[in-house]
Amino acid sequence: MAQRIAIDPSWQSRLETEFAAPYMHELREYLASRKAQSAVVYPHSSNWFNAFALTPFDAVKVVILGQDPYHGAGQAHGLSFSVPDGVALPPSLLNIYKEVDSDLADGVPTLTQARKGCLIPWAAQGVFLLNSVLTVESGQAASHQGRGWETFTDNVISQLSRERENLVFLLWGSYAQKKGQVINAGRHLVLTAPHPSPLSAHRGFLGCRHFSRTNQWLIEHGMDPIDWFAVDR
Repeated sequence: MAQRIAIDPSWQSRLETEFAAPYMHELREYLASRKAQSAVVYPHSSNWFNAFALTPFDAVKVVILGQDPYHGAGQAHGLSFSVPDGVALPPSLLNIYKEVDSDLADGVPTLTQARKGCLIPWAAQGVFLLNSVLTVESGQAASHQGRGWETFTDNVISQLSRERENLVFLLWGSYAQKKGQVINAGRHLVLTAPHPSPLSAHRGFLGCRHFSRTNQWLIEHGMDPIDWFAVDR
């Protein structure tokens, strides 16, 4: 799997052990078997590790942790909450944009009018858009949970927590917050809120001001803030 997927060299050297581990071999066999049974798996295999290709280990400043990829055709491309340009904004991403606008644009509907859902401009600035599970089957949310991806991404989060300092972890929803228990909150800023899904965003995600708080932390620790509006340029 490591040999077929292009990821940044900074990640490759740190993940060689994981790619060679028995659990990853079993995961690879499971995914091959599902495809052999004509299951439609999202995203395309070339995008499974997109987050690792776009944001080098040493460039990570912010981690936004998602659960598993979107399970609709054309939506998932390997970055949590992101969709390719031209794809309609999923409800959770629209709520994320609403919070950016409320937090940083004084409520002016900037991103919420843009309708661009590709978050690569965030990834290019050091926002690591990581899902806990990196694949899913068409129309079946959480269909690849418990198959090994969680072990892989737990180890990724642990490495970031252990080897880096002063990162910002944005954990939205109980699933992300439970997974984030491995993070050393003494070394990093950990911000939590309800999930941006329409089912829960009104319970505290909207109004959490995580984007301004993230930028304040980065500036205080000598890093450039994130231009959250870059996705509209």
